[in-house]
Amino acid sequence: MRIQATDERHYLVEVFTKLGFNHDDSQLLADTLVDADLRGISSHGIQRLAWYRRMIKEGTIIPQNKAKIIRELPGSVLVDANQNMGQLATVLATQKIIEKAKKTGVAIAVIRNSNHFGTAGYYTRLALEAGLVGVALTNTRPLVVPTNATQAFLGSNAFAFGFPASPYPFMFDGATCVVSGGKIQVHAKKGEPLPGEWAVDKDRQVVTDAQEAEDILATAAFTEGEQKGGGVLTLGGSNEENSNYKGMGNSIVIELLTGILAQGSISADTVSGKHDFSQFVMVLNPAFFGDPEVLKKDATSMLDRIRQLEHIPGKEIWVPGDREYRLLAENKEKGVTIDEKTYQEMKEIGTELGIDVP
Repeated sequence: MRIQATDERHYLVEVFTKLGFNHDDSQLLADTLVDADLRGISSHGIQRLAWYRRMIKEGTIIPQNKAKIIRELPGSVLVDANQNMGQLATVLATQKIIEKAKKTGVAIAVIRNSNHFGTAGYYTRLALEAGLVGVALTNTRPLVVPTNATQAFLGSNAFAFGFPASPYPFMFDGATCVVSGGKIQVHAKKGEPLPGEWAVDKDRQVVTDAQEAEDILATAAFTEGEQKGGGVLTLGGSNEENSNYKGMGNSIVIELLTGILAQGSISADTVSGKHDFSQFVMVLNPAFFGDPEVLKKDATSMLDRIRQLEHIPGKEIWVPGDREYRLLAENKEKGVTIDEKTYQEMKEIGTELGIDVP
């Protein structure tokens, strides 16, 4: 089914307000979820709401806490999310380094004691709107089995990068494993099989049943002495011959720049004891390196040359960001797509909080 983005946003603002967030924070949180749904990234849209609700009930997320700046220099800032939503702390950090990068050329933020922060691309688009280049990283709960392992240890560890171009920016936003856990959740909710080699069981055998994979991920957390095993595969799939160690390397880099640099938990430890994710955001000012319009033109030319390469009949060459920006225009007009199970969750939350569901 489809609902209008304005109705989704209104519903989400009401829900987050009832859950204890102030009005401004509720609007920001709603915007991050609606933005994901508008771009067709349903894995990080409103389907996450029930999960957020559970974490608030459990005390993992504390809506009344405020993110705070711990330390800053002309080109860097360290932020404590203070056990609140990752979106709130990361927007604060990104806005600070955007101001800094306009003066210093480049600036970096690290966020500790955080939670899930939605799509990584949301923060790189903030940099793009300011005429800058953006990078955003996060670690996650342990979902990913390293090369030749049978236990999940690494996070899906998202990486986003945005660079100015026309008619819209280059925008890469994706997990550093074959798929995010949220996409498996979406397939499980829809009762659809997994279309590729996404997840494996405790014997490292590929799983195609989405609900089985979701059950594996729910118990894949690494705990000392007890683990059921299985998880999501690294980029490169199940076999070392396909260079899946490169995907593992990508994920480890993000662990180092997030959990380790923030002095927080690595992904493997976020479910045993303290639950805390960490984020890393960097922005740079292209004007330091040359005329921004020339750089934008050159980037556009390169991307267009890729799109126009000879290709398989009946197929189209997509550059990262193409699909999302096309869906953004379509979904603004037609409304965002909501699966039936997520809509049932919306109704249950609405009934519980006394809120009308669109």
